[in-house]
Amino acid sequence: MTGLRTRAASAALAAGMLMPPVSAWAAGSLAESALEWPSRAELIRVISLQDYNTRVVVIGATLLGAAAGLVGAFLLLRKRALLSDTLSHATLPGIVLAFMIMSAAGGEGKSLLGLMAGATVFSVLGTLSVMAIRRWSRLKDDAALGISLSVFFGLGISLLGIATRMETGNAAGLNAFIYGKTASMLFFDALLITLAALGAALFCLAFFKEFGLICFDADYAATQGWPVGWLDLILMSLVVIVTVIGLQAVGLILVVALLIIPPSAARFWTRRLSVMLWLSGLIGALSGLIGSAVSALMANLPAGAIIVLVAAGFFLFSLFLGTDRGLVRITAERRRLAGRIARENLLRTLFEMDEALSTPQAELPQPRDHTYETLLAERSWSSKQLRRTLGKLISRGLIEARPEKRYRLTESGSRTAAEVVRKHRLWEAYLIAHADVATAQVDMGADKIEHVLEPEMIRELETLLPEYSKAGMPASPHRFDGPKGGL
Repeated sequence: MTGLRTRAASAALAAGMLMPPVSAWAAGSLAESALEWPSRAELIRVISLQDYNTRVVVIGATLLGAAAGLVGAFLLLRKRALLSDTLSHATLPGIVLAFMIMSAAGGEGKSLLGLMAGATVFSVLGTLSVMAIRRWSRLKDDAALGISLSVFFGLGISLLGIATRMETGNAAGLNAFIYGKTASMLFFDALLITLAALGAALFCLAFFKEFGLICFDADYAATQGWPVGWLDLILMSLVVIVTVIGLQAVGLILVVALLIIPPSAARFWTRRLSVMLWLSGLIGALSGLIGSAVSALMANLPAGAIIVLVAAGFFLFSLFLGTDRGLVRITAERRRLAGRIARENLLRTLFEMDEALSTPQAELPQPRDHTYETLLAERSWSSKQLRRTLGKLISRGLIEARPEKRYRLTESGSRTAAEVVRKHRLWEAYLIAHADVATAQVDMGADKIEHVLEPEMIRELETLLPEYSKAGMPASPHRFDGPKGGL
């Protein structure tokens, strides 16, 4: 609770609501500059949400993260991640202009609804400016986004400087929208976030199929008569709403992180849109929950920044350990594939060496001994790789180790090698007959694809190449002694 109380007081001071004596600042400056670890009692109070201010902040940040995660999933798949950054920066001049207009009219310049209305208007203008630049000029998307972002943010900074010198109104605290002010969130703010989060979730559910269609193939959706423009407008409206309500919590600089990081993390766990959507919402909600709770426990840690750092932690965890695209899984799969390719290549080498010394009438080539040096020269492998591959095949009973560093295929190994060679030659025959690939170049192309051919593809190749029966062995195109009969 120390963190929340400290930042709530700081926000009030920035807004001009409190004016402590100079001695108070001097007495508290050293204490507030140190990182205070929470006591057990404070930890229990925050976890159990016993304090009103803690409940408001934690619930508001959690719902904001969930809404941002849901909407951000479609935004990421639509390849418009940077548009949210432009949109968030474009809100600053709207906030300042709304303050100036309300102050000049004699009203409350810091009315939250008025400030958010200004932010909404300018976020829409920022989006329209990007679309106009892309449509009416030859500039690419990145240039259009960079121009709009810098111009609107520069305009906002300039207007903020003018607002601070106005005679009417007190502009102190407006810059909190740049960095966020989660700790000073009120019940009305949390209620607004709750309504927006529920609305975003309902819209995502109601337009799940339509949003998914335009995310993956907008051109196809347009040809089928779907209103792609209107669907894009609805999606961007949801982004605008989440961005505007997120200004109160994490600020216009960091709100884009809540829209992009959770869905990016969710992509490492699944390929299904529905699962990704809910994972993104869950990661966003947990980021808001954990980040706001940590900020409440630790003094001098801004809640908005901590929320984003927690989301970044989820992203790094997903990046390495994601079950679908995580680096650990991808690395393991690549190692397994590389090992399988090496084993199959060695089996094919031994089979073809046996085949060259056998009669064509043999059902299978007679396994023969081959020296280690011959195999090493045949495959141009390193000695370490060859020893490792031989060891794997020997342990699986496919190769038999003979005296004097000689090796031969076992009966099981000869049958397995025949399947590998058949796949290789079927693909070579297909490339020569149907892809018009030169015979001298076909071996390299087949060598890259033969290891991933599924049984369905083998059957399709046999259909396209009727001269090869299911039991037949295609002749090697690199030999010129005429077609070879089936084995």
